[in-house]
Amino acid sequence: MSKRISKYTGPAGGWDALTSSFRHLREQGIVGRGAATMLQANQPQGFDCPGCAWPDKNPHSTFEFCENGVKAVAAEGTRRRVTREFFAEHSVSALARQDDYFLEGQGRLTEPMFYEGEDDHYRPVSWDEAFAIVARHLQALPDPDQALFYTSGRTSNEAAFLYQLFVREFGTNNLPDCSNMCHEPSGVAMTEQIGVGKGTVVLEDFEQAEAIFVFGQNPGTNHPRMLGELREAARRGCRIVVFNPLRERGLERFADPKNPGDMLTGGGTPIATHYYQLRTGGDLAAVKGMIKAVIASGALDSDFIAEHTEGFEAVRADALAEDWSLIETESGLSRAQIEEAAGVYAASKATILCWAMGITQHRHAVATIQTLMNFLLLRGNLGKPGAGACPVRGHSNVQGDRTMGIYEQPSAAFLDRLGAAFDFSPPRKPGHDVVGAIDAMLRGQCQVFFAMGGNFAAASPDTERTAQALRRCALTAHVATKLNRSHLVHGRQALILPCLGRTEIDLQAAGPQGVTVEDSMSQVHVSAGMNPPASEHLLSEPAIVARLAEATLRQSKTRWRWLVEDYDRIRDKIAEVIEGFADFNARVHRPGGFYLGNAARERRWTQAGGRARFFAHPVPRRHDDSALLTLMTIRSHDQYNTTIYGLEDRYRGVSGERRVCFISRMDLQRLGFAAGDWVDLISVWHDGERVAKRFLLVEYDIPPGCLAAYYPETNPLVPLDSVAERAGTPASKSIPVRLQASRNIDLRLQSP
Repeated sequence: MSKRISKYTGPAGGWDALTSSFRHLREQGIVGRGAATMLQANQPQGFDCPGCAWPDKNPHSTFEFCENGVKAVAAEGTRRRVTREFFAEHSVSALARQDDYFLEGQGRLTEPMFYEGEDDHYRPVSWDEAFAIVARHLQALPDPDQALFYTSGRTSNEAAFLYQLFVREFGTNNLPDCSNMCHEPSGVAMTEQIGVGKGTVVLEDFEQAEAIFVFGQNPGTNHPRMLGELREAARRGCRIVVFNPLRERGLERFADPKNPGDMLTGGGTPIATHYYQLRTGGDLAAVKGMIKAVIASGALDSDFIAEHTEGFEAVRADALAEDWSLIETESGLSRAQIEEAAGVYAASKATILCWAMGITQHRHAVATIQTLMNFLLLRGNLGKPGAGACPVRGHSNVQGDRTMGIYEQPSAAFLDRLGAAFDFSPPRKPGHDVVGAIDAMLRGQCQVFFAMGGNFAAASPDTERTAQALRRCALTAHVATKLNRSHLVHGRQALILPCLGRTEIDLQAAGPQGVTVEDSMSQVHVSAGMNPPASEHLLSEPAIVARLAEATLRQSKTRWRWLVEDYDRIRDKIAEVIEGFADFNARVHRPGGFYLGNAARERRWTQAGGRARFFAHPVPRRHDDSALLTLMTIRSHDQYNTTIYGLEDRYRGVSGERRVCFISRMDLQRLGFAAGDWVDLISVWHDGERVAKRFLLVEYDIPPGCLAAYYPETNPLVPLDSVAERAGTPASKSIPVRLQASRNIDLRLQSP
């Protein structure tokens, strides 16, 4: 595919989204079957889209999917297969030289594969042999804490519950998961502040909000179905205020492919009424400025503050004492802009705050989220219709996995209930999160790495050190549907264990099974596939966990295979252990499932003190070196997390290239570069410099001093110890870098 850079002038969605959807189904050879499958996406009797965690409409419409959902389903339903013949033909070393787009494009895995290192190839192995290999490695460990068990957010509630049970019966809390790399700061900040680490809104609140503030989020690519709610809100007059360094097309204008009017006119609906391009990482300063302005105006809900909160006076004094010049410098916005946004908030009787990884992947992420929560508390925007906090999650069940106990620091109450339900004594020592797991492998303290989905080697920071860590393991094993980078960054021995996808029929002894998931707004519902499995050798994730547990835990009292014969049995045990899941089976089998509930939404404050808490935080200051720019990592439009579906980033006008770096015109001129130059990105840290080579400079509407580039290509620039304070999330949105002309390339790409 040839490279092309051009400005995109159309709306998000629209005909381009339909055309792209059809192209992806056609490329995977499933136009007819794929279209039929999509009609069951996010439906009461269908499957939950394996993409994002945005909730479903209730009642459901016929078309409850988006362009990127089609890409995810097309990739899963592809006719392409990765067979034993493929692995015989391609050595591990040869595959490791291919890019992630090539690996994704090879198709579905079809049977278990084992790597011993003797001839640089994976070879087929039976399921019994595969489980025996993992069991031998685990049983040989002198300490259960020398094993790590990673979880991806696509893992179902049933699989996640069995998985954490197996891990704890084995004797460790080493359960790093993808939450450690995305919304961990949201959970830490909100739990301290309002007693709940989840969002407080439901979908109906978007129909009643008078203002919606969006921070650090690009729903047009990452959560496209959210644009439907923003469109409807905008059309009824809701004020939509966006804080984001990049101009993102989905936040400017959206044409709903389901709406004939939008499709006929082609222009779509304007989304943001106010769009503020603040400096990368300047959100805390901007929000603190709005708090200062709201307090000065007197537009407070004094009754709510007096009845439901503590700590307000400290935040009031801190905000009023803050210097406007510091707020302006660190936010990159003027006082007039900040006061204008504060005026929108002050005039709104019901406001929702949304945020995503543009907020959570900074060193000061927890402080920023608590400042956002302060902003909500000022006017009582918790626990009333049309208002609340909305951290927008990524993977379709990343929130559910945490609910099911996938957490390295479980509460004593949870462990007590788990132990009582299964008659064992769970370990109490906290386990490793993602960064801690990598460090433990590097130090030789962990020898077995088992991953329930995901692409750990590509998703994690400090790519070279992460690879070194995995290669120090005696065994790495990955449950997966498609080939990915982590299968090629392996331990001395390695296993690939292929599983069913969301769209496929899961047939167990009691008949076809459905699993359950929890969306971003705490709605729990059933997901059941309808397509034949890609291979007769595939197992479901619950079956993989059960058989692995049987092979490993010789003294276990748990009836593992009996549980997976009928997933209702797993759900009955979940109801015993997990709060909010009483009568799980009866409630989840109703159309649309059920809402878990949220104490903060009911203005019940369960944390210490029994009140919502204000927290005062100083404005973080940027690096002093004027030669350094701040790089944030982003996704392209043909990407979901580390999965690369194609080489198009339509809304940003990039085609045929992933190694691009978005830069302002002012910085191009200041640094003596031109659009189309190739540069190396060099990050500067206390322990030295890291380099990511050969990135094409693309002029873009982004504040001076700020850059953006895709991950995982830029993950090598983030050191392991650059993490969110108190949450451990890699600080991938605030990387200090300098640019250096690439020495071995002299190529200019001219815009057409």
